[in-house]
Amino acid sequence: MEEKKVTWLELFYDLLFVAAISKATHVLLHVEHGTISLEHLSKFILIFIPIWWAWVGQTVYNNRFGRDLASHRIFMILQLFFVLIMTASLNVDFDSNYIPFFIGYIGSRALTAIQYMITQKVEVSNRQETARFFGKYFWLGIIISAFSLFFDSWIRYAILYVGIAVDILVPLIGRKHLVKTPVHTAHLLERFALFTLILLGESVISMLAVLQSDKLTGSSILFAAMAFVLVIGIWWQYFENVEKNVDKAKRTAGQTIMYGHLFIYLSLSMIAASIQLLYLNQLDYRFMVGFIFASVLLYLWSVMFVLYAYRYKHLKPKLSIIIGLTVLLGVLFALNMSITVAPPVILAEIMLFFLVFAKVTHR
Repeated sequence: MEEKKVTWLELFYDLLFVAAISKATHVLLHVEHGTISLEHLSKFILIFIPIWWAWVGQTVYNNRFGRDLASHRIFMILQLFFVLIMTASLNVDFDSNYIPFFIGYIGSRALTAIQYMITQKVEVSNRQETARFFGKYFWLGIIISAFSLFFDSWIRYAILYVGIAVDILVPLIGRKHLVKTPVHTAHLLERFALFTLILLGESVISMLAVLQSDKLTGSSILFAAMAFVLVIGIWWQYFENVEKNVDKAKRTAGQTIMYGHLFIYLSLSMIAASIQLLYLNQLDYRFMVGFIFASVLLYLWSVMFVLYAYRYKHLKPKLSIIIGLTVLLGVLFALNMSITVAPPVILAEIMLFFLVFAKVTHR
């Protein structure tokens, strides 16, 4: 398979999602009575998933069929406009911004479906079959979501997200066709790694929020320093493995990368929010401990799931390492639930955990 490089337009495309991810993460900072309400946790997920899927849909198309031609650039630029509309509409108050959100998301997805319909006319054999499959079945989710415009209240959102769910399930349903047209693994891993950098950027923003929340003090600087080391630990663990330990020549449908990274991204947003929430110390102690440790556990399991599938056979992590890291996290969680400690101590524990995590999974 010929080498495929990331284009400058793809990098520019990612920039618009920086604001979208920032808005989604900000939802987690709404603290009420010492907790993040179930409503805000749900809205975080419901905002995040369309952002992720809109980005994934175009990224995977570019991976399989994209070429740096004028026609492809026009489609990407049009998508950027719809992403801009969607991002501007993201808010915890869905009702007042529903129509622009709908236009932004559906416009982006429709353009991707149209690209597949055009591509099937110029491709042949398995590539034509793959383009035809996506060009046909991606419209199912779009049409279902469109019916949400005829309803109000919770029914509107139920129909919208049923359509999004169908859209997300289409590649899984058609897997037997898609494996015949494998992705460019090196390019796809690079694209998802670049998006991971966007999520790590949210943690950097959280560190800046800590430093700018009040006058600089020794405690705030120390807290930000530990948060910085924590982010470096995540960066070290993720990018050392992606760069050196995964088989970029592996021929697959790429679905482990696609769906596994949803949970990696969710967990990174939650960790970014946790940094600010720990510093502000506005959460109920038990809720705070549960939230941050759940975030780290989600990252641990999801990143190991993806890396296990793509690491070279002789470098695959032993099950004992995964179990050991999970047990370590569980022990720290149990200790913090039984003995009340200051938020900086919890941050220090998470920081040390990620340094250990990076060390034992890097070869």
